[in-house]
Amino acid sequence: MLLFERFVPERLWRRLRPDAVAVWSDPEVRRRLSWYYRVMRDEAPAKFMIARSVEVDEDPWRLDYEGLQDLKKSARRVFESLLREARRGELTLEALRKEFRSKPRYTLLHVDAVLAWRLANPCRLCERRCMIDRSRRIGACRLDSRVYVHSWFHHLGEEAPLVPSGTIFYGGCNFTCVYCQNHDVSQTAARRGEAINARKLAWIQKMLRVHGARNINHVGGEPTPSLPVIVESLLHLDVNVPQIWNSNMYMTPEALDILVDIVDLWLPDFKYGNDRCAMRLSAVPRYFEVVTRNLRAAVEWADMIIRHLVLPSHVECCSIPVLRWIAENLPRDRVLVNIMDQYRPEHLVARYPRRWPEIARTPTREEIERVYEYARRLGLVFEPVS
Repeated sequence: MLLFERFVPERLWRRLRPDAVAVWSDPEVRRRLSWYYRVMRDEAPAKFMIARSVEVDEDPWRLDYEGLQDLKKSARRVFESLLREARRGELTLEALRKEFRSKPRYTLLHVDAVLAWRLANPCRLCERRCMIDRSRRIGACRLDSRVYVHSWFHHLGEEAPLVPSGTIFYGGCNFTCVYCQNHDVSQTAARRGEAINARKLAWIQKMLRVHGARNINHVGGEPTPSLPVIVESLLHLDVNVPQIWNSNMYMTPEALDILVDIVDLWLPDFKYGNDRCAMRLSAVPRYFEVVTRNLRAAVEWADMIIRHLVLPSHVECCSIPVLRWIAENLPRDRVLVNIMDQYRPEHLVARYPRRWPEIARTPTREEIERVYEYARRLGLVFEPVS
């Protein structure tokens, strides 16, 4: 069953989250989220609208994977040129609509949609690469080939620049976090949402936007297993709205190469500073290698707010290495960090605390302050978006 929660009127969210307005007076936030800000205000076209304007001269459905890649390569050059114009303010939303009044039959966005479907069967959308035909069997993400939406609503609990966020919760996840606060959606009841198609998903996004959402926030669970339908939905979406990818960033390079054409703001969750903790708490191999690879690539294409949840007893092994890697490997003047202090024992940890005793409690104030102080020493900007 698809859960629907009513839209939040502007007068109410402004009263409940005054920081969502005040945050834009911070020059660092305005500078680091400049692209997202302009798309949010309809001053610039969202990237999916640019991709949907780049014409290709062949039917993507008739090509094999290699042919699709060749077609995309030539279309990507045009896309990048238009994107540069939009970033410089030379290609506005109004100008794009006038220039491309007649819709091309096939576009770069069509190519991306077909590529996403090809990657999904056998499935290699995420780095588990389970290679399962999800139309016949359940994949490692606990999903079949359908997309399950559990809820969609105006979210007031996100980072201030995002509120109210048009959040869509997709079922399924490629992680098995023992402390997951959203385990019903991601793990135990992943396929109990409403199975929807691309047109219905486009309608949901439109309703969220026209009723006041600043963005569309694809989350879960994890949105990556639902990528084919998400990309296809953008072929039907007729309103301008920034697309946010709220993800564990464990996608394959092939999936990421599709996402960079549509994502206006990355909202990655950077959990662990080493593979041992990732395997023990989320059953994820090669975590640090995959996530850092994807963060390096993603930041070149869109604005980014990195989330890091402080786990009790994991400051030295996870929080410190995560923050140090961000400071040493990503452009400091383009990334915001949200250090999150709201961990609480949930799911399996709450049921079997003796199996994970070090995280069977909330973080202490000393642990949180230690992480905050380290972030300040590194020069990371994290406080304005909390």
